[in-house]
Amino acid sequence: ALQEAAMLTSLAESIFCCLTGKAANLVLPLESSEPSDGYEFVEVKPGRVLRVRHIVPERPPEITEEEGVGNVQCKRKITVYRNGQLVIENMGDVLHSEILQCQNGDLEPCSTVEVELVPPPSGDQKPAPPPRRRHRKPKRTVLINSKRVISSCKGTHSDVALFFVHGVGGSLDIWGSQLDFFSRLGYEVIAPDLAGHGASTAPQIAAAFTFYALAEDLRAIFKRYARKRNILIGHSYGVSFCTFLAHEYPDLVHKVVMINGGGPTALEPSLCSIFQLPSCVLHCLSPCLAWSFLKAGFARQGTKEKQLLRQGNAFNVSPFVLRAMMSGQYWPEGDEVYHAELTVPILLIHGMCDKFVPMDEDQRMAEILLFAFLKVIEEGSHMVMMECPDTVNTLLHEFFLWEPD
Repeated sequence: ALQEAAMLTSLAESIFCCLTGKAANLVLPLESSEPSDGYEFVEVKPGRVLRVRHIVPERPPEITEEEGVGNVQCKRKITVYRNGQLVIENMGDVLHSEILQCQNGDLEPCSTVEVELVPPPSGDQKPAPPPRRRHRKPKRTVLINSKRVISSCKGTHSDVALFFVHGVGGSLDIWGSQLDFFSRLGYEVIAPDLAGHGASTAPQIAAAFTFYALAEDLRAIFKRYARKRNILIGHSYGVSFCTFLAHEYPDLVHKVVMINGGGPTALEPSLCSIFQLPSCVLHCLSPCLAWSFLKAGFARQGTKEKQLLRQGNAFNVSPFVLRAMMSGQYWPEGDEVYHAELTVPILLIHGMCDKFVPMDEDQRMAEILLFAFLKVIEEGSHMVMMECPDTVNTLLHEFFLWEPD
């Protein structure tokens, strides 16, 4: 009887949506069954309020440790040629060599990475031989020469804060296992709901959900809660916002974690996506979309995964917000050069069974980044932090505590 009532309600809402051109309950925040402790509502702009889970645990007395270990000289030359070729030269940075040797075996401390940005030829057409570098004039050259202090970040350190950023259709609740785990270890944790997600407000204009609008929201959250050393953890679309903040605040962002974030390419909305359909049509298709997300987002589709989806409040957003989010993913600055300029250590986590993000995209990201670890979880998929919380928490904690020799 309850299922039939739910179906009738959904049908009524669909008819209302098609008649009015609007989706029902666009701006009403979702009610949370969680206790109010640790939840705050932050007005980042007039009429634009984000729910934030902020936990500052009681810490034991902090032990003063020696500073100065982990000083790293970041030296890199990035050259872009007119034919679309990208050449990255790492000039003797010890840390980069150390990380690459840990992953791939024997590599020289000074390495040159050449990445073709032009699309591969189609059919039987043979690729043209690369022109000699000495005869080419670069279109753009970027020189990086800076020093970073990379240290271990423990929960007892009062100057450390962890920021968790979810992706499209998610909410801060997808980080439940991570927030509980690290707050128990003494870390200060901050996790916002993006606009229109979870219990954050949802303005009824598409411009409120562009990449730049959401990035400014997160900039405001970051500036409000940032400590001296901040670690950003992003999932899927949330990785792009972490990259943006790391680029904007290199002195404040200490480390970054990218979970199933994809390749280092500029964002551009797909014109042939199902999310380009009218909101009322998406509303009618919402049960199918939710089922598709469960099938593609989890390695298994059992009772446990369905329960995780409900508990994580994932994919529980209005069709209007979903359509505006997908259409607003325009970020031309976030290309490979933009990512190659990052000097912060980065941990990449990829779920092997992810049907949204191919493995080669995260491998490409690891190649472009200056300091990168790539860890693959074989039994995980797109929502790997919910499927394999213990494994993800262990990887995160090891990375937080890691410092160069």
